[in-house]
Amino acid sequence: MSKRPPIPDKIYFSIGEVASHFGVSTSLIRYWEDEFPQITPRKNGKGDRRYTKQDIEKVAVIYDLIKEKGFTIKGAQSHISDKGDKTESVSFPVADKLKELKSFLIQLKQDLKNL
Repeated sequence: MSKRPPIPDKIYFSIGEVASHFGVSTSLIRYWEDEFPQITPRKNGKGDRRYTKQDIEKVAVIYDLIKEKGFTIKGAQSHISDKGDKTESVSFPVADKLKELKSFLIQLKQDLKNL
């Protein structure tokens, strides 16, 4: 993979932040969401996408295959399903899931305050 800056220490990232991190357009990120079911950002009440670090890592694998290694969309899909790359869902320990849920609820509370 190419040298990219490290992912900042945040819980959620906007689609613009993800696109900027990879130097691509937001429409390309949305297109990849449609083509790769492994990319599943959360959406807030307004429909804005919220990416986690795990989502960004999945995008990084897809970016590497398509932009760095020259795979086609179909080729990358096939490679991911054949090789079981890191983009597949993995089970997290209960503590990690609870931390993620807590972060989501805190963000939701903040969004409700801002309404």
